Amino acid sequence: MFGSKGAPWGRASVAVLGAALLFTGCSSDKGDGDEPAKEAAARITQQPKGTNPFWVNPDGNAAEQVAAYVKNDKTTDAEQIRKIAEQPTGEWISPESPEAEARGFTEAAQKADRSALLVLYNIPHRDCGQYSSGGAADGDSYRAWIDGVAKGIGDRAATVILEPDAILHLVDGCTQEEFHEERYDLLNGAIDTLSALPNTKVYLDAGNAGWTHPDQIFEPLKWAGIEKADGFSVNVSNFYSTADSIAYGKELSAKVGGKHFVVDTSRNGNGPYTGGKAEENWCNPPGRALGESPTVKTADPLVDAYLWVKRPGESDGECKGGPKAGQWWASYALGLAKASK
Repeated sequence: MFGSKGAPWGRASVAVLGAALLFTGCSSDKGDGDEPAKEAAARITQQPKGTNPFWVNPDGNAAEQVAAYVKNDKTTDAEQIRKIAEQPTGEWISPESPEAEARGFTEAAQKADRSALLVLYNIPHRDCGQYSSGGAADGDSYRAWIDGVAKGIGDRAATVILEPDAILHLVDGCTQEEFHEERYDLLNGAIDTLSALPNTKVYLDAGNAGWTHPDQIFEPLKWAGIEKADGFSVNVSNFYSTADSIAYGKELSAKVGGKHFVVDTSRNGNGPYTGGKAEENWCNPPGRALGESPTVKTADPLVDAYLWVKRPGESDGECKGGPKAGQWWASYALGLAKASK
């Protein structure tokens, strides 16, 4: 409702094959003598570990778009999309293959000496029937799914963003009252399971700077188990500035025991859109730009990282001419890249 997550599901094979593809980049069909050069030009590399320790998937949608542009001699467009392809973005674990995908991503990250960034977005009654509606069929299914994710991660390094909007929709009345108690129990259980892993960090989602005042969400965060998590996330899939997001996060942190937090900076380079209907300004807004690159070197000691939780270039939903939530939209990706510094 306040930022469709647009999980790119249906790509389980990418997860399983990620490790094998890690050092090969995106390949093209063999053809004329230019093909080896084009393959080299399309190759995707990792970022310096010291500032950006998260894994770059060399076979993501943006990487595939770079390869397609290179193959068709659209080098200028390829270099624009490379701004997205060579930054680590969240890997949204699908409902169908949690263990295989979590294992595939974390194994590939481990081979590159990096940490995987995973997003878990499968809570029952998710997104209140809107563009990204769905989720696990019931509580038991969700618990089994979380167990699968945990088994897939194992002892490998991972940073997990837990259930974007799940608490926000409890507070704003979007999720029916009858489901509240179960949701709090499921979030507590998920934090327990994931935080028990030796090298996994868990950040429980806490909305964004444009949604509400921290006074309205800090108690629900506590009921959901924030004290057991490493911290919380803000601005997931949204466009509020980094400065505003940090201010919101710091005020909230003071109410939940000084917890640290992470900020989604994937598309906030130009701030929020204010030219359309307020209720859908979050959905594929025009004129936006990529934000700060993912890094652990941030403007405030309470901010553990700037992350690209939302994958830039993937649609928020079927609005403003966009495809279904989570589908790659090349023209929108180009707009984000061209508008960024």
